[in-house]
Amino acid sequence: MLKYAIIAILSVLGLLPDPPAMAQSAGTYAITNVTVVPMDRERHLPDQTVVVRDGRIAAMGPAASTPVPDGATRIEGRGRYLMPGLAEMHAHVPPQADQAQWTEDVLFLYAANGITFARSMLGAPHHLALRERAARGEIVSPRIYTSGPSLNGNSVATPADGRRMVAEQKAAGYDFLKIHPGLDRARYDAIAEAARTAGIPFGGHVPVDVGLARALEVRQATVDHLDDFVTALLPEGAAPAGPGGFFGIYHAGAVDAARIPALAQRIRAAGVWNVPTESLIHHVLLASPTTEELLARPETAYVPPPMRAQWVQARNSQQAQPAYDAATAQRFTELRGRVIRALHDAGAGLLLGSDAPQIFQVPGFSIHHELRVLVAAGLTPYQALATGTRNVAVFLGEEGQAGTVAAGQRADLILLEADPLADVANVRRRAGVMVNGRWLAEAQIRARLAEIAARYRS
Repeated sequence: MLKYAIIAILSVLGLLPDPPAMAQSAGTYAITNVTVVPMDRERHLPDQTVVVRDGRIAAMGPAASTPVPDGATRIEGRGRYLMPGLAEMHAHVPPQADQAQWTEDVLFLYAANGITFARSMLGAPHHLALRERAARGEIVSPRIYTSGPSLNGNSVATPADGRRMVAEQKAAGYDFLKIHPGLDRARYDAIAEAARTAGIPFGGHVPVDVGLARALEVRQATVDHLDDFVTALLPEGAAPAGPGGFFGIYHAGAVDAARIPALAQRIRAAGVWNVPTESLIHHVLLASPTTEELLARPETAYVPPPMRAQWVQARNSQQAQPAYDAATAQRFTELRGRVIRALHDAGAGLLLGSDAPQIFQVPGFSIHHELRVLVAAGLTPYQALATGTRNVAVFLGEEGQAGTVAAGQRADLILLEADPLADVANVRRRAGVMVNGRWLAEAQIRARLAEIAARYRS
């Protein structure tokens, strides 16, 4: 079979130190002579040695004066750049317990693309065990931070039902609660109050009957997809006219763009974080690239054919709506870009997320498109990368533990062949990834990717 031929060739060439399905165990490593991009601020630290031991950065300093421990595995960093691992803050781990292979493939695809933390937005009971397996290094996976099952208009029948579900999910050990559409104000408020009392955050969508203003009042932890922003930007006293379509696209022409800065300031004052998932919006609504061009992208090979077919159907369905036209979609995405830039300029919290593996969001690969879209909206490469590194540590209360490259931090790292601060696309130029102190060399990554592609070849 193709996958065994590839593995055999890599083994002969000495490029495969471990089986491609697994990372090496957390041990002692020294990345030598490397330029560190620490992400504490916009800067480079040239000619550094970074020592990793048992999942943490044990030491970092000038290569000439930082000793390499005896027995450490050396990783050559000369001419390369070392930055923190990225977070996918709107990830989906497959919820079906009987899809173990696809689940492990999804988690690997995240890790292979430098995603070392995944905020899973649609939890299921078996994800709790999966979270622990990932933490122990039994599978190649980002660190998993998972919601419980969705709280929505169908799953929550009454306010009392909402309070009960919050208590159950907190007791089960989920990290946060996921809000989906369909909740009325009474059920949403009951969930918000129960969550505050229980000390568990909640985030996700903004139900239509709740509205963004109320989500800000109760300090919903995150608003994902910029949900309900279009309605909030309508002129004072105006009500939406007719169906809004996908995240309000058909109301976008009625917004008062002069209201954007004030809304961004309100969001900052509320302390609510924002996960735009702009790559999803582009791939669903924009006429270019075409569906055929999206299917032709190399990373689509890592997705099962039935899922690709579902993506095509969903995209075509959105673009077949009577009110849809390419110019409207372009104006809508440009408006969202202005909102993203305004949120950044106001100091409101921005987090990196792409909603993979939703429509044409190939896990891991879609985060690179998200980064490019953030730069197109007006952020610098450093500012875009901060949404997936240091900002995430601030959001989680893990400053000093994660999100930057420094002694004492978690050893979640990406080794790159080119400078990510010069061009955010350079994050794809990977030499290897370290996930929780476990090193994935580029040869291992490529071999496992070939295995996944062979499995889903149609």
